[in-house]
Amino acid sequence: MPSPDLRSLASVMGLNAVKRHIFLCADQTEAKCCAKEAGLESWNFLKKRLKELGLSEHGGIARTKANCLRVCSGGPIAVVYPEGVWYHSCTPANLERIIQEHLIGGKPVADLQIFA
Repeated sequence: MPSPDLRSLASVMGLNAVKRHIFLCADQTEAKCCAKEAGLESWNFLKKRLKELGLSEHGGIARTKANCLRVCSGGPIAVVYPEGVWYHSCTPANLERIIQEHLIGGKPVADLQIFA
């Protein structure tokens, strides 16, 4: 059973409100799917934009920077759960579409999906 401190921390972080979780391949040890700088640019955009829109913490969207999602082409790569939708070419502009259409609107962005 988790300790009260762990539950308190998770509650403060808004984990009990999470409806969707986006993982973004960025800051890789060995950049393969895209240049390291491109991955970090996308990650910084994602963090900033989710916060601006009030989606971070208690807003229902969790984000995780992944070292590698093992799809080493067409990056930055992202995956959104619980749907399990995988995206390629996650530039800031494309992430904006993913945020608006999928994370907020609930409709995956077909032309950016690896599997559609």
